Amino acid sequence: MASQQRTFGTSLSSFSSLLLFFSLISLLSTTMTDSAPKPTDSTTASSAVHIIYTEKPQDQEPEAYHIKTLAAVLGSEEAAKEALLYSYKSAASGFSAKLTPEQVAEISKQPGVLQVVPSRTLQLHSGSRGLQ
Repeated sequence: MASQQRTFGTSLSSFSSLLLFFSLISLLSTTMTDSAPKPTDSTTASSAVHIIYTEKPQDQEPEAYHIKTLAAVLGSEEAAKEALLYSYKSAASGFSAKLTPEQVAEISKQPGVLQVVPSRTLQLHSGSRGLQ
């Protein structure tokens, strides 16, 4: 019985850590989005923050690889640097950027891009008793 409780406690702790990790990524993405310059033309007005998961680069730094991938769609390294909100390097390889629907479709076709997903803000809820 005691070993079952320890196993359950460990599983709950791992789940809580994972949930905290994804919440922090979402919060960071939201915070960076709020501080980004506001769109000024109709092209950027329909853009939204997306997280682009990529293969882990083998022969270059992750951020340089992310900028190169984004530049292939946006047309220049300068535009890619402006659009890049965050570069994920530790737990996963990828980056977040503000993209139009057309840019999302185009970047999805780029070599090394595994998945493109809209960024979402999640709120944690606890019951009336909270965690014990």
